[in-house]
Amino acid sequence: MAIPEAIGKGISLYLMVAIGLKGGVEVAEAGFTLELLVAAAAGIALSFILPLPVFVVLRRVGKLSGVNAAAVSAHYGSVSVVTFVTGLEILTRQQIPAAGYMVAVLALMETPAIVSGLLLAQRYGGAEPRPMGDLLHETLTNASVMLLVGSFSVGLIVGKDGFSSIAPVFEGAFRGVLCLFLLEMGLIAAKRLREGKSLTPRLIALAIATALTNGTLGVLLGAAIGLDAGTAAALGILAGSASYIAVPAAMRLALPQADPGLYLGMSLAVTFPFNILVGIPIYIWIAQQVVR
Repeated sequence: MAIPEAIGKGISLYLMVAIGLKGGVEVAEAGFTLELLVAAAAGIALSFILPLPVFVVLRRVGKLSGVNAAAVSAHYGSVSVVTFVTGLEILTRQQIPAAGYMVAVLALMETPAIVSGLLLAQRYGGAEPRPMGDLLHETLTNASVMLLVGSFSVGLIVGKDGFSSIAPVFEGAFRGVLCLFLLEMGLIAAKRLREGKSLTPRLIALAIATALTNGTLGVLLGAAIGLDAGTAAALGILAGSASYIAVPAAMRLALPQADPGLYLGMSLAVTFPFNILVGIPIYIWIAQQVVR
């Protein structure tokens, strides 16, 4: 069984537009606050810094080459949109919703990890140095980043009144479309796991341990900067997730010598289903314990 590629891409576009619009509308209602700026700074810092310890662990414990460790570490500093969306739905159902501006934090966290990963590859993996301007252009104009930022901006401009006329499309159908997308991701993850001959039990364990460690750090940082429980949990979900859309596209262009079976196998086939089934509830529980 497989969902046609064109339908899968359409579902992806719908989800990114929907979460961008709704986030922009919520920020328009609440206004720009100091809390938003602090959360954005925390998200950018996490995205830029997290690849560094992950790289060291993958090199020393995972026994990966420098270029493969750099490519994988970039995935674990960046974020998964679907993991985030699923987490927001769970938080809403548990009546501890995250702040709407976390959509903007999501968009901001996609890029810094790519820069960190490529810098690590150049320094320790023997990758050919590339001009920083070209690197930033590729990451900032990535399709998912542009779509999230663009739809967030539209929601910010039109506000709640402008959004009401299209709310049945982007709110009423959202959960059903999300279920279809999770089905597609499950099929792809299972296929990657079968094909991922490069994955060893040690790397699978590292993929899970990295998600739990990063997610916990994200929640604790959120609590330290004064976020409420739902928003701190959302920051933990972002930190604990691993990109399988934006970063693989960047790595394919910038580090063609890196093994896609490794970075897609770990991020998509292991970390993604682990977070959906186990990780998100753990991050929410931690947030409820540390935020009072």
